[in-house]
Amino acid sequence: MGLSFKIAGRIAKPVSEVFEAVANPDRLSAYFTTGGAEGRLETGVTVYWDFADFPGRFPVKVTRVVKDKEIVLQWAAHESGEVSSSGVMPEAANYDTMVTMAFEPLDDGRTLVTISEEGWRDTPGGLKASYGNCEGWTQMLCALKGWVEHGVNLREGFYK
Repeated sequence: MGLSFKIAGRIAKPVSEVFEAVANPDRLSAYFTTGGAEGRLETGVTVYWDFADFPGRFPVKVTRVVKDKEIVLQWAAHESGEVSSSGVMPEAANYDTMVTMAFEPLDDGRTLVTISEEGWRDTPGGLKASYGNCEGWTQMLCALKGWVEHGVNLREGFYK
């Protein structure tokens, strides 16, 4: 059985606005992919994410998108889970993990966002990488909330 995690949080905006803040590369670049995002998240495409704090362009394969409901991505596992002293991610392992983002409208007008990632090998490197990505997605969810609700970029200057 592979390693996995699931996180969730509530955003005080309608589901369509929250979904668009993730699917639209210009909006995603404003608070998360601080080095830029290329390509809208649509079923069957590969987009590229870059992070100013972790240099390197990451290919992200978009497996499925259901507007205002779900985004499913695949990207390379980085089993060591460590960043070199130069800030460059290690070589990718020879397999992908799967990320599922679910968007659920709540009765009070907020949106419940749930993010899960699965598929790391049950190895010490896979465990360490899964914890690192859990940290990253938790921060993404916090940054999404800060940006969508208040226009604040929480990642700016956070790592450097």
